[in-house]
Amino acid sequence: MGGRDELTALLGRAGLELVGDRRVEEVLPPPFAWRRVAAWEAEPAVRVRSDRTDLVDELNAQWHRLATEAGVLDADGVFLLHTSGSGGWVRVRLTEDWDLAGVLGERPGQPEFVTLSPDGDMLLGATTEEYDVWLVSVDRLRQRQEEAARAVAAETAEDRAAAWTKLFEGPKPTERMLDAWARGLSLNPAAPAELRVRLVERSPYTLYSRLPTEVVDAVLAHPDWTMRKAAAESSPDLTPEQWSRLILGEREERHRWLATMLAAERWARIPEETCRRLAADPSARVRSETARLKGLPDALAVELSADPDGGVRAVACLTAWPHLDTRAREALLADPHGTVRARALLLHHREHPMPRSVFEASAVQRDALESCLLERELVERLVRHGELGERRALAANPRLAPDLVALLAEDPDDSVRAAVSTRADLTEEQRAAIRIDFDPRQSSHALDWVVALHDDEEAMRRLAASSHPLVRRSVARARHLPADVVERLARDEDRVVQLFLAESCDDAPAEMLMRVWQWWDGSLTAPDRPRGHPNFPRHDLLRYADDPSPRMRRLALDDPESTPDLVERLSRDPSDEVRHRVATDPRLSAFAAARLLEDPHEHIRQAAALHPRLPARLLTGLLRGGGVETAARNPALPVDVMHRMVELINPSATEAG
Repeated sequence: MGGRDELTALLGRAGLELVGDRRVEEVLPPPFAWRRVAAWEAEPAVRVRSDRTDLVDELNAQWHRLATEAGVLDADGVFLLHTSGSGGWVRVRLTEDWDLAGVLGERPGQPEFVTLSPDGDMLLGATTEEYDVWLVSVDRLRQRQEEAARAVAAETAEDRAAAWTKLFEGPKPTERMLDAWARGLSLNPAAPAELRVRLVERSPYTLYSRLPTEVVDAVLAHPDWTMRKAAAESSPDLTPEQWSRLILGEREERHRWLATMLAAERWARIPEETCRRLAADPSARVRSETARLKGLPDALAVELSADPDGGVRAVACLTAWPHLDTRAREALLADPHGTVRARALLLHHREHPMPRSVFEASAVQRDALESCLLERELVERLVRHGELGERRALAANPRLAPDLVALLAEDPDDSVRAAVSTRADLTEEQRAAIRIDFDPRQSSHALDWVVALHDDEEAMRRLAASSHPLVRRSVARARHLPADVVERLARDEDRVVQLFLAESCDDAPAEMLMRVWQWWDGSLTAPDRPRGHPNFPRHDLLRYADDPSPRMRRLALDDPESTPDLVERLSRDPSDEVRHRVATDPRLSAFAAARLLEDPHEHIRQAAALHPRLPARLLTGLLRGGGVETAARNPALPVDVMHRMVELINPSATEAG
């Protein structure tokens, strides 16, 4: 069961009212609550025989009595519930016709649910045994968590050794578990290279890391095509020679085509002799991808533009065109293949005006509007009377006359004016005169023509003063900028300009970085900015330890004078943002790591599972239960333990070296 509607229906059948919006409750997560109910040492507060005729009524009555006596229900009758189909905890209240034992289980009288007081300190669960239904009550839950974490953190060297020995005792790991071990170990920063090599066939992640040259060579020569393909897709540093051996070594046409395609997509530089052999390949698909290769010699591009296959000519003409003589260009313009003719037409009319008759007969009008040199009469008609899509395409055309650009700048449609406003050929005065409706929340990318000027200091000064936010945002993407430009952009009214400066510019000032930090802590493309910026403040941060903002409290731990005591204190911070930062701190104690392993938030539990101070008994438990892959990434795994894990994962392999 999934979704709010299904959950509402389930709760309705059980006579429960959903209270408030769903959220992560700041209490013990449901899986850990269930462990306490189902633990071998658990003793029921009440046993009810399964053969009773009034089983459901008796179970409901006993649950309500225990819940009331123990304080599971708060003053408003609210409590937390978890059962099959509820996802996380749900905050509920009993209605007049409630029935937990008859609904929250596989069938009436076989209940499986846990309930928790809203403060997270009192647990009451129902679980069905062979002959009885148990109601298990656990009080002082937070205190018990503390005591358990403190006890497991007090492990000795002997305890650790025993825990690692126990990891390999009992039932043999399942294939699914071994796969998870392989994935985790292949991402473990402490795993020796010779072990990661042995995981290549079991984990797709192995090839994303840098491996010894001889290992990559072995994978590229692997008898299984899927392994060779995975190496071509993922290996970060394939050399031109390795690409050459891979492609030329493929005997099957489809594999050779796909390998060449991967080389083209990854902008791999291929040796000239290999390009020459591929340009003569019997497969048209291979020759077509060859025409896209980076560094393809001009002479080969020209040769491929006259290939017998039209698909090859269609690709090759794009790179060959600047090197073709008049006769070769005319041949492409008259080519029997429609795509070749269309592409050649566009290329030809970047230099020669396209008349209206040719435009109207063309099958690529949109592309022509965006890139071709058009006869003035045609452009004037389209600027004044064209459809919206035509005018918008023209607005991006770099070959328009200035007076026609000026007409488009006054277009009644905002999208046309917006397209004109980012043209490279405008002065800043002209740009400022264009009326646009700019939404500062819209996503944006750096304008190519501004990026091309990043090394031109005078251009950056001029463009940093632009009235257009997209221009200023594009300037802020420069790696280095003059001091006066940085100062201007650091005070920009568009805070995205400041964000881009923090993410991209090494000259961004400390006070602006701190300002951006208060509302932005990183993206997928720049996860360590602004906090990881070399100019970000590193001292005098302890003053934020009690700041009302969780984002600012996080910074206190970055101060060189911060102490393990502060780490311990902030590990109990009410904010999950602060606790997550603490869970990655190398000074975190084993006690705190054990405690955070049961944090309400999954990303904090995952960070705790990766912490090198996590007690061995807990880590081995994860390796045999939930969170297997994450646990296998923990850098505290002893190397000899990793060796034993790999022997189980890949017993037939011979260690490299």
